[in-house]
Amino acid sequence: MSSVKSLPHARKRQWGAEKRTQPLPTVHPRPSSRTITWSRVAIVLTVLFWAVYVVTTIIRQFIDGGQQDFRFTMEAIGYLVVVTFLTFSALMYLVAREGALQRFSKHVRVPRAELDRHFTENRSSITVLVPSYAEEPHVVRATLLSAALQEYPSIKVVLLLDDPPFPKHPSVLSRLEETRALADDITAMLAEPRERFAAALACFEAVTATGAISDDLAVAHAHALAEHYAFAAQWLTDAGQNETLDDHVDLFFVEQVLGGLADELLLTGRAIATAVEEGAALSADRLGQLYRRLAWTFDAELDVFERKKFASTSHEANKAMNLNAYIGLMGGRYNLAETPKGPALLPVADGEPCDVSIADSDFLLTLDADSILLRDYCLRLVYFLQQPDNGRVAVTQTPYSSFRGAATRIERLAAATTDIQHVLHQGMSHFGATFWVGANAVIRKVAIEDIVETEFVGGFEVKRYIQDRTVIEDTESSVDLGTHGWSLVNYPERLSYSATPPDFGSLVVQRRRWANGGLLILPKLWRQVRARKRRGEQVSILELMLRVNYMASIAWASFGLVFLLAYPYDGRLLSPVVLLAALPYFLAMASDLHYAGYRRTDVLRIYGFNLIMLPVNLAGVLKSMQQALTGKKIPFVRTPKVKNRTAAPLLYVVTPFLIVAFSLLTLWRDVNAGNWGNAAFAGINAVLASWAIVAYIGIGNALVDTWLGLIKPLYVTRTEPVAEKTTATDAAALDWRSVLYHGHADEAVPMLEAAAAPHRAAASARPASPSFGARESDGTGAHEEKKAA
Repeated sequence: MSSVKSLPHARKRQWGAEKRTQPLPTVHPRPSSRTITWSRVAIVLTVLFWAVYVVTTIIRQFIDGGQQDFRFTMEAIGYLVVVTFLTFSALMYLVAREGALQRFSKHVRVPRAELDRHFTENRSSITVLVPSYAEEPHVVRATLLSAALQEYPSIKVVLLLDDPPFPKHPSVLSRLEETRALADDITAMLAEPRERFAAALACFEAVTATGAISDDLAVAHAHALAEHYAFAAQWLTDAGQNETLDDHVDLFFVEQVLGGLADELLLTGRAIATAVEEGAALSADRLGQLYRRLAWTFDAELDVFERKKFASTSHEANKAMNLNAYIGLMGGRYNLAETPKGPALLPVADGEPCDVSIADSDFLLTLDADSILLRDYCLRLVYFLQQPDNGRVAVTQTPYSSFRGAATRIERLAAATTDIQHVLHQGMSHFGATFWVGANAVIRKVAIEDIVETEFVGGFEVKRYIQDRTVIEDTESSVDLGTHGWSLVNYPERLSYSATPPDFGSLVVQRRRWANGGLLILPKLWRQVRARKRRGEQVSILELMLRVNYMASIAWASFGLVFLLAYPYDGRLLSPVVLLAALPYFLAMASDLHYAGYRRTDVLRIYGFNLIMLPVNLAGVLKSMQQALTGKKIPFVRTPKVKNRTAAPLLYVVTPFLIVAFSLLTLWRDVNAGNWGNAAFAGINAVLASWAIVAYIGIGNALVDTWLGLIKPLYVTRTEPVAEKTTATDAAALDWRSVLYHGHADEAVPMLEAAAAPHRAAASARPASPSFGARESDGTGAHEEKKAA
């Protein structure tokens, strides 16, 4: 196994970066009874200590103190509200964690032979949709190849390329052309094993079609099958050796996707050969399943679709509409009609000839362009959806895990929070509170047909399967599906991985987007609950609490932390019992970090990390409030993926330093006042936030980003030169296609003005009529020239 230190082109590694590259086990270890017991004890203690605090501190102050002034009363109420909301979030963490342990203790992995038997009889089609915008081609290639090598029948992989289709900059055009060629390149790469195994399967099926085969013929086919598996393993190994290793993600792709599949196929081939040597007879059905497994692994169909090339598809700049544009065309036949805005896809009736046909599919798999799937992701998740008890499950997924071996400290810590979230999402499924996490998911297509909204824009039909009202479109769609009687489930294994931002600037973009939208979706949750109750469904209080916490906890936790940091609460409201109420949460998180392969002390680093991310979370929450007031959509900002570093905005660089400064001021003030509880809290915040600034932002990077933020307003964006005055020659170049297509609409007005300019100029040169009064020809002429221009 390679090491991240040995990568020839790897990003420069920081001190404190992660050394481990081996991912966590695919199947979660079964927790012990002791672990489950302590998880329940933690829940009880959190509730108990909160209740003790309310009685012994808040209520006691009003009983023992007698008459309290207005200020103290408001402080007590405010402090209790803040503590209660923060304790509630900690409690929901513990509840979700306990649910995850329950699921891990009961999960039994489906045997491979059962999967092979099932898909021999049930060959449902699946289309993998990979939305991509301005991604590096090698990143997209790994994603596409991990999807193409799924051991699944009838799989189609479509790259939804959302870059501007006609860029002018040479480097951008070169990257776009390289990305467009990926589908053909991968198809050509897989041609040799695909053709070999398809021919072998056809030969075997031709022999078995005539009836039962003899024992000698079965043995001969078993020997041939073992050789085919050995060939496939060697082919994958050679492909891995030809890959370029630039970072830990490339290392994961080679070792876990190509190498993992090679190891499994090699082991299967050896098992077949050993069975023959021991005289065991493999049935014709089993041999057929093993032949099909090889053929299915390499037979993916790949394609590229660019919605911005077509005038009839939505061009709204977000991932949801990129997905919606293609899903809305699936199952249809279209002719290409030329328009001034580009070709339009016009529906064609069945039986008539068409230019474009887009196949429909039973299942969809949405996959981010920086995510990677393990080999049996589709096989196991579709099998789960096809079980009789899961007929109303619309979406299933494995919440993504992080790539190990991060080169920077902030990427390692962000990866730790990602792996913690994986566990929490698994626990939420235990209580029926699953949310779709957009990096990857298998979707039952008939389910999203239930929630589709249709409108006509510019005469063309636009379908919205996935809502784009907020930038967390997956969360809103989860609520919509529940309203229509569908459920979502997280599959309790680690089968998908996604990249984590490697620097503070790119992480700011990602976390600000995550913090935006939850409050806007919350009213839909109440409508879902009412709809489910009308259908006679039970909505458990734990499910409701987990869902509310998931959507709104960033808002109340951010504002609550601001109040605790900024307001000098009366020392009588502080109590060690508050710390005891929070202690089970921090101990449980420390245990979870250790379980995920991190240090227990990372729980303190995460607290400091959350302090410096406080302005980012607040900005996302405030954006939600802005959208609620104005009704204007917040633009979808994709997480930058660059080899170097993304500069962070000035506000998010300066504010962490202000948090440290204010914490030190509070410490000094409380020490002088003898308010030791507040002083201790302020001191801890100052220390941990300072460490987070040094470790995760960097003093040098902070200075550079501050300077860039200060001088940025001094620069003006270069604009295109003003058009020259229209002449008669320009008018002759009238775009008659646009005039005939649009009519006298806004799009055609500039062209009509250009055509009329010579006539207006001639009219202005003639003497003015006395009956209408004199007008200065110079002023009129200048006015008309400006209009024409």
